[in-house]
Amino acid sequence: MKTKKLTVSQATIEFLKNQFSERDGIEQPFFAGCFGIFGHGNLAGFGQALQQYPDFRYYLVRNEQAAVHTAVGYAKMKNRLSTFACTSSIGPGATNMITAAAGATINRIPVLLLPGDIFAKRLVAPVLQQLESAASQDFSVNDCFKPVSKYWDRINRAEQLITSLPEVMRVLTSAADTGAVTLCIPQDVQVEAYDFPAELFEKRVWLVPRPRPDVNALQRAIEWIRSAKKPMIIAGGGVIYSEAEKALERFVHQTGIPVAETFAGKGSLPYNDPHNLGAAGATGTEGANSISKEADVVIGIGTRYSDFTTASKTAFQNKDVKFININITEFDAHKHAALPLVGDARVILEELLEKLKAYRVDDAYSKRVADFNASWDKKVSLVYQPENPATLSQAEVIGAVNTFSGERDVVLCAAGSAPGDLHKLWRTRNSKGFHLEYGYSCMGYEISGAIGAKMACPDREIYVILGDGGYLMMPSEIITSLQEGIKLTIILIDNKGFASIGGLSRSIGSEGFGTSYRHRSEKTGLLEGDPLPVDLALNAQSLGAKVHKAKDIGSFNDALKKAKREKQTTVIYIQTVAERKMAGYGYAWWDVPVAEVSESEPVKKAFLNYAEHKRKQRYFL
Repeated sequence: MKTKKLTVSQATIEFLKNQFSERDGIEQPFFAGCFGIFGHGNLAGFGQALQQYPDFRYYLVRNEQAAVHTAVGYAKMKNRLSTFACTSSIGPGATNMITAAAGATINRIPVLLLPGDIFAKRLVAPVLQQLESAASQDFSVNDCFKPVSKYWDRINRAEQLITSLPEVMRVLTSAADTGAVTLCIPQDVQVEAYDFPAELFEKRVWLVPRPRPDVNALQRAIEWIRSAKKPMIIAGGGVIYSEAEKALERFVHQTGIPVAETFAGKGSLPYNDPHNLGAAGATGTEGANSISKEADVVIGIGTRYSDFTTASKTAFQNKDVKFININITEFDAHKHAALPLVGDARVILEELLEKLKAYRVDDAYSKRVADFNASWDKKVSLVYQPENPATLSQAEVIGAVNTFSGERDVVLCAAGSAPGDLHKLWRTRNSKGFHLEYGYSCMGYEISGAIGAKMACPDREIYVILGDGGYLMMPSEIITSLQEGIKLTIILIDNKGFASIGGLSRSIGSEGFGTSYRHRSEKTGLLEGDPLPVDLALNAQSLGAKVHKAKDIGSFNDALKKAKREKQTTVIYIQTVAERKMAGYGYAWWDVPVAEVSESEPVKKAFLNYAEHKRKQRYFL
C-alpha cells in the first residue's frame, strides 16, 4: 500500500482539498477554504498546514464566532452543497464558535469546525486555557460542542483520522443529517507525522441524492389532497435547498393550492404570484393566517414547524385538520402527527403533480387567495410610503431598500424587530433574494453571514439590515470585508436600544425594562436616564467603512444610490422612530410567558390576554 507521510493537520487539509459534492450531475468542491484565528492550540498545526497548501485558501476573521457565521452564510447561498472549514486555538478560541455552531445545526447548514484541543500526551497538563476535571482527564471545553454538533470526534492518535474524516464528510453532505461537525484535534497530535494511505487523499465525489418517498404513503397523500376542500402549503427552507421552486410553482398553478412561507422558505414563490399568501404564522400576513385557521389539509414542505410558523400551535384551528409533511428528514416529516413523505422535495412534488392532474381547488377558494395576495400588496405599498418624510420608521426604511434594490439583489438579516417586518413586507423576486438566519436568530450573524453570502454570489448586491443592538454585537467583521475586498451595503437602523425585545417587554406589561441604551438614573437607580452619547456612524467609519448618514427619505434614497456606486463596504446610518411597526393579523401570536402574579396592573392585564391565547393552543396527535 502506498503511503504519504504527513502531519495530522497536513493530512486533514490534503483530504478536505479533494472532497467534492455532486447533485443532478453538477460537481463542485465541497470546501471553499478555511476561516479562523491562530493561537497556541492550532498555529503550529493547522497554521503550518494552511501555509503549506495555499490553494486551500485561509481567511483571517476577527472573531471565531464570525468565522462560523460566514461559513453558514456561504453554505446557505450554495444550497448546502459547499461550505468552509473553521479552525481555532484551544480554550476561548474554540468556545467562541459554539454559538454559531448551534445556529448551523438548528438551521441544518453544513460547516466543519476544527478547534485545537489539550495535549493528548497529558505530560504538561494543565496547559494554558485547559478546563480540568476531577472526574476525567479525557475532558476539555470542546466537549461543549457535543450537543450542538451532528457529528463530534476527538483525534487522540494520528491513525484515527483515517476513519474519522470519511464520517465527517458523510454527515456534512447528508441532506437529512447535516449541520455543524466538530473534529477536535489536540495541539500535540496536530503536528505528529504518520504514514497515511495515499488513497485517502484521492479525489472523492459525494453524491447528494434525491430520495423518493414510500409508494404507499404517496398514494395516501394523493387521496387526502383529492378530498381536501381548503388545502394549503407551508413552504420552508427545504423548498429552496432542494431547488424545488419551479416544481412548486407548477404544482400550485395546476392544483390552485395556496402557499404560505416560513422565514427560510420566503422566496419559494415570487411575491406577486396569485397563489402566494406571504408570510406564515406569528409574523404572518392577513391572508396566510386566515387560510391557516380554516385549512383542512396542510402540506408542509421542508419546514420544521417552528413556533413562529405555527403561531405557537394556534395557527391551525380546523378541528379536522390533517398534515402531510414532505421532508428529507424523518424527524421533521413526522411532526404534527403527519402523514410523512420522507424524501427530496423536488421529486416528491413532481410525483404528486403527475398523479393529481384532475385535481384543483374550487374557483371561489382560488379567487379568495388571489384577492388576499392583491390586497396585501396594496397594504405593503401603503406601509412603504412614509407618513412623515422627515422621520422614518423601520418599515419605511425597508420599503426604500426593497424599492431601490435590483431583482437579483439579496437582503440579509437575523435578529431584532427587522425580521418580522421583512417577513411580512419584503417583495421577494427570486428565491435567493431573502436571506434570514431565523432558526437561531443570532445577533452578530448579519455582517459576518453577509460576507459568506457575498462570497457565494459575488455578482449580487448584499443589503444587510440590522439595528443598533445587532450591530454592536459584532461590527469587527467590517474589517474582514475590507481585507478581502468584499463589498456589503449595511443599513444601520438606530433606535437607541433593543426595539424588538423592548416591544415584547411592553406587550407583557414590563414597560421595556432594561431594553434601552440609557444612562443609569441617580434618582431611581434604573437604566432610564438620558440616552447614551454613542456615535455608531463614527464607529463604522473608524473600522474603515464608507459611511453615509441619512435623516429623511430623500437623503436615505440618495445614500442608497451612492452606496451602489461604492466598491467597498458601505454603511448607511439612519435614526428611526421606535414604534409604528406592522400589526399582527389573525392568529399572529407568539407564546412568551407572562408573570402569573404581579403588583403591576399592566402585567396583570397582559396575563389575562396571555391566558386567552393559551386556550387556543392545540396538540396535533
